[in-house]
Amino acid sequence: MAELDLLILIIAIVIGAFLILRSINGFIVNAIMGLIILFLANTIAGLGIGYSWLVILICGIGGVLGAIVVIALHLLGLGF
Repeated sequence: MAELDLLILIIAIVIGAFLILRSINGFIVNAIMGLIILFLANTIAGLGIGYSWLVILICGIGGVLGAIVVIALHLLGLGF
């Protein structure tokens, strides 16, 4: 019976690790796309938005939409 419990535990750990890695992959893709948009906006429009952890987190969660939110907040003078 202990072997069955150990097998179930190992399967649960493998499935959990797979789900975590899959979500991290999406976060990285969103962060890269958002930061590319932010970089282009800084380069073309000369906005001067810094790349802090908060900006990266917003771009990572929101992707392109997050980058647009950061740019809009900067233009409104509310941060970043």
